Amino acid sequence: MKKLTIFEYPKCGTCRSANKVLKGKGYELESLNVFETAPSADTLEGIIKLSGLEVKKFFNTSGEAYKEMNLKDKLPGMSEREKIELLASNGRLIKRPVVTDGSKVTVGFKEDEFSRVWGG
Repeated sequence: MKKLTIFEYPKCGTCRSANKVLKGKGYELESLNVFETAPSADTLEGIIKLSGLEVKKFFNTSGEAYKEMNLKDKLPGMSEREKIELLASNGRLIKRPVVTDGSKVTVGFKEDEFSRVWGG
């Protein structure tokens, strides 16, 4: 069976939808609750490199923590490593779900992207 790691918040409706779609495609999911245990900075750095995306794509810009910390104004002045360490310090800042199989990564949930990346 194909295995994926999903960084999620189980009470999040978007995460539940992503779970359902991936299980429907025959994947076994290793679920990691980012609210309880945020991934380490090194883990995040690896995932971000693998994704080919900018670090800012990994921030949950609509979340309360992001807004409370005024990150819209702060992020542009931070180094990549500082941004990654900030994500690792507070799982609520991470856009979810983040899904990886060790070679590919998706951030957030868009059904068409899931079909393209994780197969139809």
